[in-house]
Amino acid sequence: MKFSETIQKLDRRYIYIIVALAVILPLVFPLGFQTYMTTPVENLYVHIDEAARKDNKVILLDFAQAPSTLPELYPMDIAILRHCFLRDIKVFTISYFPQGAAIMEMALAEVKEDFPEIKPNVDYCNFGYRTWGMRLPIILGMGDDIAKAVETNSEGAMLENLPIMKNIKNYDNIQVIVEITGSTAGLTYITYARGKFGADVGVGVTAVSAADLYPYLQTGQLVGSLGGLKGAAEYEELVETFAVQDIEFSKKNARDTKWRSNQFKLSEVPYKYKKARIGMDAQAVVHVLIILFIIVGNIGYFLDKRKTKQKYVK
Repeated sequence: MKFSETIQKLDRRYIYIIVALAVILPLVFPLGFQTYMTTPVENLYVHIDEAARKDNKVILLDFAQAPSTLPELYPMDIAILRHCFLRDIKVFTISYFPQGAAIMEMALAEVKEDFPEIKPNVDYCNFGYRTWGMRLPIILGMGDDIAKAVETNSEGAMLENLPIMKNIKNYDNIQVIVEITGSTAGLTYITYARGKFGADVGVGVTAVSAADLYPYLQTGQLVGSLGGLKGAAEYEELVETFAVQDIEFSKKNARDTKWRSNQFKLSEVPYKYKKARIGMDAQAVVHVLIILFIIVGNIGYFLDKRKTKQKYVK
């Protein structure tokens, strides 16, 4: 019975120290747990990858983010941009949030460090910040003419005069719209861009919002999704395994659940491209630890109750 008493009287500061170590150590010394793929992430990767090296196709990334969601969403930003730059996929970026515009600039600058050959307004175009009131007019306007709906890039240059706009007219040339957001995900694009013009839509969301997307995924209104840090980790793994090696990626390959990413070592990958996977190492360790705490705590509680009951019976 001493065990139950020890558990019940354990100083909570020791628990906090153990949890802190469980978080910090895997971040400093990555464990390299295998990342298993889920269908929504595979589908989004495949859909984006189909635009590789096509002059008449482009990806639209909407950064509907704030600093509070950076730990979960920013690795998605980096992974998708890296995928596009590696595979020569043209990218449009836009944000209707002031904070999202700053995050968008930061993500572009961070990924471009490793791609000196990538040129603004040729390989990608940053539309910059647009006020929330202009969101619906722009979304509807892009169905007819992107250059007229958005008009200028983040530097004030007219879109119609930019090299990237050659062969790009409207949603027919947008391979997929990906909204990365910490709030209601993709509903405006589903309602208007997809409902009116048939555009394909994908999303990246925080883990707490991921379950809300299942009806839209099941009905095909979303072509794919990334859910929280786990989704970002999966996308990082796909980019590392396939895009880095410049392998032609097809839906058949994506459905092959037997693949394993043994072609590269995680230690050789720059930190910014493995943030989510390292974060998942820490998350996995902490989750297991919390489960153990719950089990041990319950054992101690019931043993203590049993002792009390026996005391009164005597």
